[in-house]
Amino acid sequence: MAVLDLNHDAAHRSQAAEGRFGNLIADLRDYLARRALYRQTVRELNDLSGRELADLGINRSMIRGVAYEAAWGTK
Repeated sequence: MAVLDLNHDAAHRSQAAEGRFGNLIADLRDYLARRALYRQTVRELNDLSGRELADLGINRSMIRGVAYEAAWGTK
């Protein structure tokens, strides 16, 4: 019985480690997707003319903040 308990504990620790690694990978993918959205938003807003930005109520100094909000939701 003690051998079974040791095997169970080892399996449980292994699953916990896999879960942490899986969470790390998921967090990394989420960060990379948000970073890509941020960069794309900055790029697209920088491509707009001053008049187009004004129509949106944005000036050039606000571009990074707007992109950050688009990617991460808050400043």
